Amino acid sequence: MDVEKRSIEFIPLNERYGTPKRLFTIWFSANMQVTALVIGTLGIVAGLSLFWTIVGLILGNVIGTIFMAAHSAQGPHLGIPQMIQSRAQFGVFGAAFPLAIVVLAYILFVAAGGVVMRDSVKAIYPMSDNAAIILFGVLTFVISYIGYELIHKMGAFMTLLSCVIFFASAALVFSKPEMLSNIQHAKHGFSGGAFNLVVAQAASWTLGFGPYVADYSRYLPANVKTKHTFWYTYLGGLLGSLLVMMLGALLATAAPSIATDPGTGIASMFGGWSRPALIIIVLGVLLFNVLSLYSAYMSSVTIFSGFHKMTRVGKLMKFSVLAVTAAIATVIAIGTQYHFNDYFADILNAQIYVLVPWSSINLVDYYLVRKGDYSVTEMYDARGRYGKFNMSTLAIYCLGIASTLPFMDLSFYHSYFAKMIGADVSWIPSLLVPGILYYVMNRGLSMESRAVAN
Repeated sequence: MDVEKRSIEFIPLNERYGTPKRLFTIWFSANMQVTALVIGTLGIVAGLSLFWTIVGLILGNVIGTIFMAAHSAQGPHLGIPQMIQSRAQFGVFGAAFPLAIVVLAYILFVAAGGVVMRDSVKAIYPMSDNAAIILFGVLTFVISYIGYELIHKMGAFMTLLSCVIFFASAALVFSKPEMLSNIQHAKHGFSGGAFNLVVAQAASWTLGFGPYVADYSRYLPANVKTKHTFWYTYLGGLLGSLLVMMLGALLATAAPSIATDPGTGIASMFGGWSRPALIIIVLGVLLFNVLSLYSAYMSSVTIFSGFHKMTRVGKLMKFSVLAVTAAIATVIAIGTQYHFNDYFADILNAQIYVLVPWSSINLVDYYLVRKGDYSVTEMYDARGRYGKFNMSTLAIYCLGIASTLPFMDLSFYHSYFAKMIGADVSWIPSLLVPGILYYVMNRGLSMESRAVAN
């Protein structure tokens, strides 16, 4: 398969192909994997009943995936990577600020994937802890370098395999008397704090796809209907994440030990088929890691291309940026692997603080202010319509981050409201505050000024 030729540039209309149906498989498979399954275990570990954990997971996923799918719908219309479009709100140079934060967030997710899969890789083929993380990083790099088409094909392939392995896992739970007994005799109840935690973490998971979800719809034909892009993304993302998170809650209730090492724990349920099951589980997380690394690369080149007036990136530069990014993530994974639990919880929370305010601004601008009217060519020109810096948007973005301070809950800092509520609910102000402020500041944008963008 050929290496992808396009990167940050506009995808010409004669190179567009595919149907929105492929968005279902890429987002279903990206979500139906062990990293998302871990989120489903959090409520049970915190003392919440299986019933209330599932209710919280449904609520968080239903809400969060709306915003993810709304970003995806921008791809066919604009034909450019998601973060290039941010230049319309932040300025060609100003977009570098949220972009740098996005790059950091996805590097951390790549690192998290390496840690989560370390023991699973070792179970497939014995090696040292560090070697397992490095091998997983190398595989992530190779697939990311080949790019878009291979990623979509892998998504379609993993949709089938992930369904087989995880539905079979659920069936095995109900077929084993000891596991059914654990579920029936579970003494967990309801806790407002634990319930809010489940909702927040589930919403955070799906909201986190916002900065790169349109990267995987930008090759679709421009005449694809927005509602089709939205619904295929929404249903794929919602079903993939919700089903596997509910399985995580079920497994954590039936076999609490699985929560500490879900990959090998699930594979062990398959007896003589444990190794093939483990390979499928590793491939599922590998796909998620590829999405994160590919998009970290896209955001990285978007940053420096803005300053250097670049409109495309060559294969050598793509190789170099991806290699450096993958290496950084691998080093972080190796350095944090033995205190990973706090690290992973902090990543999920921190992405709310820095990514959701960007998402809110972007969606308000696209759907309520400019209503899809943009000049793609001027997004590559700092002297054009969108300018170098949009200071008001940068200020609103910072205020959006600041609005989360009273609600933050990290391993090293617990805010007043987080203690009072019992959970981090900062995803709510991080959506509302910057979105409302941006709309108030920009609602006067006239029809004539928007028409100039065409």
